Amino acid sequence: MKDIDEILEDFSIYITIDNKYSVNTKDSYLEDLNKCFNYLKKDITKIDDDDIYRYIKYLNSDGLNNKTIARNISSLRTFFKYMLITGKMSINPMDKIELPKITKSIPNVLTVEEVDTLLDIKVEDAFSARTKAMLELMYGSGLRVSELVNLNVNDVDLEEDLVRTLGKGSKERIVPIGDFAHDAISIYLDEYRDSMLKNNMCDKLFLNNHGEGMTRQGFFKILNKVASEKGIKKKISPHMLRHSFASHLLDNGADLKSIQEMLGHANLSTTGIYTHVANSKLRKNYDEAHPHS
Repeated sequence: MKDIDEILEDFSIYITIDNKYSVNTKDSYLEDLNKCFNYLKKDITKIDDDDIYRYIKYLNSDGLNNKTIARNISSLRTFFKYMLITGKMSINPMDKIELPKITKSIPNVLTVEEVDTLLDIKVEDAFSARTKAMLELMYGSGLRVSELVNLNVNDVDLEEDLVRTLGKGSKERIVPIGDFAHDAISIYLDEYRDSMLKNNMCDKLFLNNHGEGMTRQGFFKILNKVASEKGIKKKISPHMLRHSFASHLLDNGADLKSIQEMLGHANLSTTGIYTHVANSKLRKNYDEAHPHS
């Protein structure tokens, strides 16, 4: 039997190539598995359902919410399924393990006014041009932050105003972009991007200060810096721009099916969470305005 590091290496190749999981998903799975195996301190081929129940109890005592625990269980399910497929185990310790019930929370969104404030960036140099182009594109297309930073220059078609991206499971989708994103990207590409390359060869659309592809962490820092400078008090994240994109589309009459396709959601029920945002806003307006509320 191979040692645990070799097994995890084989497993990471399996989920990347066979399951077509993204690098971010693979890394999350490996982090979850290492945490579990370090806690159990047991030959992984001898792990049984009692061990898994004990580990889940530990996760609960550690204050993790049901969503995080469910993700850990999903990581373990995928791993032990792999162990069965490859003949390394004959009994799956996850067979009796159920996912905890998850209450979907209403996503936090920015108001249209807050978005306008955030995106009101005066382009004065390459960095401000890049920042405005990134924020306009993310709000204008609803891309995930990983999708945004992984875009290549040729993934954006400014003649047709479309952006092509690979989402979860390496599924390609094409999303329209509006005039604001078009203009911001055009200025960035035509006037500034080449100066940021610093003699590097890089196909990534958005570059960091070293002429290399922007990272998720780099974008997060830029977003928070801009929000702070603009006086936006909400705890902001890249995903909040994606939520705002979907919520504002729904508010203005877009149908859920179209929003689902633009977001790249596999199931319409996932997109349906944005109806709760609209209903919550409706309830607030009713309570504030109706005499008998």
